[in-house]
Amino acid sequence: MRSVRIFSTIALVIGVLGSAWAGPPTDTLREYTDAVQKVLDDPALKTEDRRHERRAAVRKLAAEAFDVQETARRALGPHWQQRTPAEREEFVQLFADLLERSYISKVELYGGEKIQYLGDTIEGEQARVQTKLVTKGGSDIPIEYRMHRKGDRWLVYDVIIEGVSLIANYRTQFNKIIQTASYQELVKKMKAKQEETLQ
Repeated sequence: MRSVRIFSTIALVIGVLGSAWAGPPTDTLREYTDAVQKVLDDPALKTEDRRHERRAAVRKLAAEAFDVQETARRALGPHWQQRTPAEREEFVQLFADLLERSYISKVELYGGEKIQYLGDTIEGEQARVQTKLVTKGGSDIPIEYRMHRKGDRWLVYDVIIEGVSLIANYRTQFNKIIQTASYQELVKKMKAKQEETLQ
């Protein structure tokens, strides 16, 4: 159940309001959370017949708050430099879909856990926001959000849960497939998973 709560938390915290701000990263992250909570708490969107509408709302919010291209680039690691512009574009799209399946779809399992903000550390255009998830059972799960400033906005590009990085986790999986097979095999597997979901 802990993994479900963690997935839900990631989905919860990558929402964003319609406008963009350049305030401290913690404030921005809090705004993201409030935006997604508003969707989750909307009685009109909780019915099963509006499930797709609810997911679409969360998906739209997440797309504005999470720098998927940066996350994809870091997750692919050194293999990113070897890709053509067209391959990079394709990979980012496949990776965005992977993130959605792995995390955004779990947002419906959110069970009212609370997030406490412990502060942030800013170094130039980079920031780390320290938080902890307080479960209904009273246990604490430390979560760190890595953000960077892009224009006038702070965007999330990595989430570290109990010391485990989202990017590092994917990088290990991707690298193993590329090393034992090929980059083309990785893309093939990602497309196959995408088609399974659509079906």
